[in-house]
Amino acid sequence: MPPSDFQPSRFLAPRYWGTWLALGLLRSLNLFPYRWQVGIGAGLGRLLYHVGKRRRRITETNIARCFPELDVGAQKLLVKRTFRAAGIAIPETALAWWGKDADLAPLVEIEGMAHLRAALAQGKGVLLLGAHFTSLEISGRLLALHQPCQAMYRRHDNPLFEAVIKQSRETHLEGLIERRDMRRMIRSLREGKVVWYAPDQDFGTRSGVFAPFFGIQTATLVMTSKLAKVSGAPVLPFFSQHTEGNKGYRLIIRPALEDFPSGDDVADATRINAIIEEQVRKAPEQYLWLHRRFKTRPPGEPPFYEK
Repeated sequence: MPPSDFQPSRFLAPRYWGTWLALGLLRSLNLFPYRWQVGIGAGLGRLLYHVGKRRRRITETNIARCFPELDVGAQKLLVKRTFRAAGIAIPETALAWWGKDADLAPLVEIEGMAHLRAALAQGKGVLLLGAHFTSLEISGRLLALHQPCQAMYRRHDNPLFEAVIKQSRETHLEGLIERRDMRRMIRSLREGKVVWYAPDQDFGTRSGVFAPFFGIQTATLVMTSKLAKVSGAPVLPFFSQHTEGNKGYRLIIRPALEDFPSGDDVADATRINAIIEEQVRKAPEQYLWLHRRFKTRPPGEPPFYEK
């Protein structure tokens, strides 16, 4: 897909000046070597830990609930490491949007590309099942270096950010699909495309069911099952994580799920959550614990988070 027609002249009003400044600072991070970017991001993460009190409380709640086997000191350390990884995601975003292919290529190693090739050979498209790890933004860009793909996304409330994000992503990806546009997703899969999306967010139970995630009944989307059923596309788990010492990234593509969908939405949602949980446990600090994953509670159960 060609890049969207981004027109900076539409965003010259004073209300956008702060956004322009933030975007300029973000893009300037690409001027530094990669190891410096990691260091800057780690510093930003430490700053966010101290000033982002609400996000810190959410993260503390999530980690306490999901890792009750850890003592208080270990939980606090994991919270700090999570913020560090979230901080590193800031310069990673600049790399994803404006970095050069030649600079990015040496940073990535891919595990399981043969699984993707085999799935594509079926001619039914491929649905990549992702999750909200802190390296989510850059992982799509890195995958696109080796395999054209489309991605689901959520519109940003700030019109300038939305225009820049859309333009940047469409420059490198084969296409973008708004997260509610299920018809477009099905069409892309039937055209044999690779479509990537991450269903691990809480959108309530109107379009989902409760299924266990880290032993907690969690509102879980059933879209994965519906898309697989209607399109016939194989579903392949797809994750990303930093390599040892934050020297780059490992993209992990697992074999296509067998006997999926099963016809039982709760069983399918439980299976998906278990797959994501397994990967999270391998690098728990790299999961985006800063969001309210357990916002929706079963009837009669008290809320997890402070308002």
